[in-house]
Amino acid sequence: MPSSNYYDVTAWPVGNASKDVGEVINSIIADIKHRQTDTNVDSGGKPGAVIYIPPGDYRLRTQVLIDISFLRIQGSGHGFTSSSIRFNVPEDEWPDLHELWPGGSRILVDLPPAADDPAKGAAFYVERSGSPRISSVEFSDFCIDGLHFTADGSSLHPENTYVNGRTGIHVASANDSFRVNGMGFVYLENALTIHNADALSIHDNFIAECGSCIELRGWGQASKITDNLIGAGFKGHSIYAENHGGLLITANNVFPRGASSVYLRGVTRSSVSNNRLHSFYPGMVILADNSSENLVATNHFLRDHEPWTPFLEVDNGLDDLHGLLTINGNNNSVIGNHFSEVIDSQSIRPEGATPVIIRLTEGTGNFVSNNHVVALDVHASSSDSCFSAQVDALLATGASEGLAVVVVVVDPASARNTILDSGTEAQVIADRTANALRATPAIGG
Repeated sequence: MPSSNYYDVTAWPVGNASKDVGEVINSIIADIKHRQTDTNVDSGGKPGAVIYIPPGDYRLRTQVLIDISFLRIQGSGHGFTSSSIRFNVPEDEWPDLHELWPGGSRILVDLPPAADDPAKGAAFYVERSGSPRISSVEFSDFCIDGLHFTADGSSLHPENTYVNGRTGIHVASANDSFRVNGMGFVYLENALTIHNADALSIHDNFIAECGSCIELRGWGQASKITDNLIGAGFKGHSIYAENHGGLLITANNVFPRGASSVYLRGVTRSSVSNNRLHSFYPGMVILADNSSENLVATNHFLRDHEPWTPFLEVDNGLDDLHGLLTINGNNNSVIGNHFSEVIDSQSIRPEGATPVIIRLTEGTGNFVSNNHVVALDVHASSSDSCFSAQVDALLATGASEGLAVVVVVVDPASARNTILDSGTEAQVIADRTANALRATPAIGG
C-alpha cells in the first residue's frame, strides 16, 4: 500500500515539477504540515515524509522553504559532470560532446541573483524558530546545478568567475542531526552553508566547481565531513568551519583551486585526518583565531602549479612564506603528515624566498612530530586540456632538482612548542630557548 507520507514531485497535482519544482515541493510541505498537526498520537504524532525527485531536469524558480523536521528529499543520482570543462571547450565542439549538462535527478536553480544576501539565492532555505530545534532534515542523491557563472569585472571568462549569487542549501537556524549524503553540487557560488549545526553529517557528496563548497557558520558541535569529493573556486573555501567543537574532517579528497582546502576559525578539539589535500597555492590548511587542541594527522598535502590555461594567472593572494599549514592556537597536534611541495623555483613569491611548509604564528604548546616533506623544483607546464594536464602533472615523478624549503617556522608570538623529527636543524626556524626541538638527522650529518 502506498504511504501517504511518500510524495513524488512528478505526481503531485499542484504545479508542474519540470517548470518550477520549488512551487511543487512547497505545496507538498504545506500538505505535510496540514495533515501532521498532532504532536503525540499513540506516542508518535509527526513522522515527517519523503519527497522523491525522479531522474530528470527540474527548473527551480521558487525557493523551497523547509520548516519541518523529519523530512527527506531524495533523488536517484547525484548527476555531477564538469560544467567548467564544457564551458572552456570551443562551442563549435559542443555537438560532439556526449553530454552538455549535469544529469541524474537535477535541480536547475533559476532564481534571481542575490549578491546582497546569499540566503535569498538559495534553492533550499531551512529555518524554524522555537523549541526543539529543527531536526533530521535529509538531502540525498540529487544534483543542484547553478547553471552559469556571471561576469565579475575581471578579465576572466564569465563562466570561470565562480560568481552568480546562487546557493544550493542554506540552513539559517539551529539544527540537529541533519544529513547531506550522496549529493551533487555544481556551479553555485555557495554550495552548502549551514549555521549552528549539532551532529551534522556531510558524507559521500560530489561538491565541485562551486565558489565555496562547505561552510559551517555560527557555531556547532559533534559534526562530521567525511568521504566527500570537494573542489572550490579560487575566491572561496573548500571546507570552512567557525566556532565548532568536536568536528571530524576525515577521508575527503579535496581538489585544487580553492583559496583554502580546510579553514578553521575558532575551532577546538576537532580532527583533520586522513584527507588528501591538493592546492595550487599556499594556505592549504589554516587554523585561525585561537583554534586549539585540534589534531591534524596523516593527511597528504600536495602543492603544485595550476596546469590549465584558463586559470594560469589566478591565485589566492598568499605568498610562499605563509606556509602550507598555518596555526594560530594552543596545544594542537600535527603528526605524521606527508607534504609534497612540487613547484617551479622561478615562481616563488616573494622572489628569492625559501618556501615554508608549517608555520606556527601564535599560541603555545603545539606539538609537531614526524612529518615528512618532499620538495622538488620542477618546470611548470600548462595545457588547454584540463583533464590531461592535471593527470600528467599528478603522475610526473621523474628526476627533479631538490627545492630548498623551511619545514617549520615558529614566529615570536608562538612559544613553548615541541617540534620533533619534522625537519633538519637548518629547516626549522624557532627560538631554541622558547621551544623544544629534536631535528631530523641530515644525510651524511
